[in-house]
Amino acid sequence: MSEAFVKTLKRDYASISILPDAATILALIPDWIEDYCEVHPHSGLKFRSPREFIRLSA
Repeated sequence: MSEAFVKTLKRDYASISILPDAATILALIPDWIEDYCEVHPHSGLKFRSPREFIRLSA
């Protein structure tokens, strides 16, 4: 599961961002994770974000 998460971060976030150095990457990671959890659709969750899926399942 962690490998899939890292692959998604690389594919959907890092590959489309300007990343001049490691400090920039480290500064962006929290925003990427927030987007991944709140906005990014997941096929295994019926194309909902994880937080949306949890809210609707409660």
